[in-house]
Amino acid sequence: MKKQFAINGMSCNHCVAKVENAVNQLAGIDKVKINLKKNQGVVKFDETKVSAEKIAAAVTEAGYETEVI
Repeated sequence: MKKQFAINGMSCNHCVAKVENAVNQLAGIDKVKINLKKNQGVVKFDETKVSAEKIAAAVTEAGYETEVI
């Protein structure tokens, strides 16, 4: 499954790396692509192992506001 997320609060490539690392720590993540200019991320994942809500929670725990779009 692939979901798109709006991510607010990122200002640099370090922020992008922090979000990518937080999401990649979760089981079932296949691919994470974060676009700093658009303040968005696309995550491809195995929905039997992780939910969009858990992904959003990981982004929030990393310090950024997010929502599934």
